[in-house]
Amino acid sequence: MNSAGADIAGPPTGAGSAAKPRRRVPFWDNARYLCIVLVVLGHAIQRLIYDSDIAFAFYLTLYAFHMPAFAIISGYFSKSGSPTKTQMARVITDILVPYVIFELLWTLTKWLVEGQANPNITQPSWTLWFLLALGIFRLVLPYLALLRWPLAWTVLISLGVGYLPNVDSTFSLSRTLGLLPFFALGWWLREHDIVRRFRLLDLRPWWVRAVAIGVIAATGWAAWNWLPVWQAADLRHWLFYEDSYADLGGEQWWAGGVRLALMVLAVVLSTAFFALIPRGTHWWTKFGQYTMYVFLLHSFVLYPFRETGVLRDLEPTWLWLPLVTVLSVLVALALATAPVRRVFRPLVEPRPKWLFADPALASREGSRNDPTGARRPRR
Repeated sequence: MNSAGADIAGPPTGAGSAAKPRRRVPFWDNARYLCIVLVVLGHAIQRLIYDSDIAFAFYLTLYAFHMPAFAIISGYFSKSGSPTKTQMARVITDILVPYVIFELLWTLTKWLVEGQANPNITQPSWTLWFLLALGIFRLVLPYLALLRWPLAWTVLISLGVGYLPNVDSTFSLSRTLGLLPFFALGWWLREHDIVRRFRLLDLRPWWVRAVAIGVIAATGWAAWNWLPVWQAADLRHWLFYEDSYADLGGEQWWAGGVRLALMVLAVVLSTAFFALIPRGTHWWTKFGQYTMYVFLLHSFVLYPFRETGVLRDLEPTWLWLPLVTVLSVLVALALATAPVRRVFRPLVEPRPKWLFADPALASREGSRNDPTGARRPRR
């Protein structure tokens, strides 16, 4: 279920030819890093949206596609074949164990800061829901791949779960099923070799970038121009894919149509986002290999700002929104640097050999794939 050879590409080698080294495709590292920057940015500006319409519109635009885009990338580097023992062990070491570790850390943090904590491993804290979602995605993918029209089934599942109020945030199941079509779409694109066949990483004429900028800009303008409508409809929480339609005020039979429209919008915006991502290698490209460090650690960096309210009542918006944006990029950079990785590797990439009957399954040797499919050498 983990990707073999993720991020790398190379010509096939014939029986009589010498094997050629496979190379990384920098686009995917760029895409991962920019996605995680958007995740950090979305969380950072959350406190600004109560006092600034521009910040709220920016927030809605981000949340319309940034997690679906991340799910698409993760699905692209997932395999649907029968997992090997090593791949099964990776689900435990790369997803389940870090989830437990960081849930315990959040419980301790809340107890120290707030003086109270309610340990409940079935209710993911803040960003940890996506870690569980990745685990569930990978577990169900081999079964989805057996079906005819797997994408259609995942869309039906996502739409249908909104009608079931008993499917809630326990083990992040509501969000997981809600975002499942995007993960399946990423897998489908890889399964059918769409990116290579249509040379999507090679051909990018100027008008494609112009259209992509126009699509995102138009979405941002619509979010700002009709902001009172979106606030009245509680669009922000619709974009979380977490609550049932009834909880969102959508008791009507056609409420699923709203989610379907948002899913189409997410695919369109994700496509525009991917069209704008640089194809070449840059000094920051390597940080795309370490998105899980940023994902798991940035919430602890933002926690003091979230709880103290220092990001409230910040005016003027033209100053603070760009400043928070720049700081979000810097946080994403800092948390992916070597010193941070060295300190937090036992938490983010644990290898509990004692947990396995065969300790070799938790070995640190060889290459490493994180839950989003980023492949890198293991030190």
